[in-house]
Amino acid sequence: MPTNEIKKYAVVIPHYDDVARLRICLDALCAADLDDIDVVVVDNGSLQGLSEIIASFQKVRFLTEPRKGAANARNRGVSETNSPYLFFLDSDCVPAQGWLSVARSVVSGADIIGGRIDVFDETAPPRSGPQAFEAVFGFDQQAYIEAKGFSVTANLLTSRKVFEDVGPFRSGVSEDLDWCLRAGAKGYKLSYEDRLCVGHPSRGNWRDLSRKWRRLNTESFSLTGVGPKARIVRALRALVMPISILAHAPKVLRCKELSASEKLRGLGTLAGIRMSRMIWMLRQAITGRA
Repeated sequence: MPTNEIKKYAVVIPHYDDVARLRICLDALCAADLDDIDVVVVDNGSLQGLSEIIASFQKVRFLTEPRKGAANARNRGVSETNSPYLFFLDSDCVPAQGWLSVARSVVSGADIIGGRIDVFDETAPPRSGPQAFEAVFGFDQQAYIEAKGFSVTANLLTSRKVFEDVGPFRSGVSEDLDWCLRAGAKGYKLSYEDRLCVGHPSRGNWRDLSRKWRRLNTESFSLTGVGPKARIVRALRALVMPISILAHAPKVLRCKELSASEKLRGLGTLAGIRMSRMIWMLRQAITGRA
């Protein structure tokens, strides 16, 4: 049940087996004034022990959601708060100094707000291929919001009124895309706020990066459906993937943050991801299974 104390804002953070990054996230968050903030971490049944981090952050409430998936964890966090405004943040994200102040000042000005996500590396240079790829393609929140109509939930603000009208996040699909599209269908407006910034660690190796894209690929397939027409569209999109390597290579080559060797590694990773996606999508189109 929700806490009896009603605070104006709630920060909902899903978590699973990433205690080191969660600590960094909470250190940054708790450096700010939390008098009107209900910070709720919803753990998805981590195998890592949480006793030390729970003891370290007395102002944070820790809950457990046994149903797997960040969507279920976020929904549980919302249900356990009474706050009229909801701030969604991921446990591996580091809110910038002033993130809460900006969130407070802008949240009532729009139905839904997505903020900037800057990718940072957790290892010393030079960047690996996946890190170079993420430096270029990691998170373009402004493009997501203005061109595609959604914001990732790693940095998303809304009101409880909007959330309850749209309904909870749905597990098993791209929950941020699905939720924002449902909100848009109801007439709610999504805005981009550049001052609302969090950092997100880059994927440093092929295993983590391919796992991310395989998950996104599966979720997008589940969202679009498995009918004959959808499967044909899926196959056609898959066959375009090799062409997209050439279309997106200039973005890597123009990136001023990358050295010449990092650009080469980034191009190799771009090719690897796009060819992998082609194989995954063709398999889905043929079998009708995610």
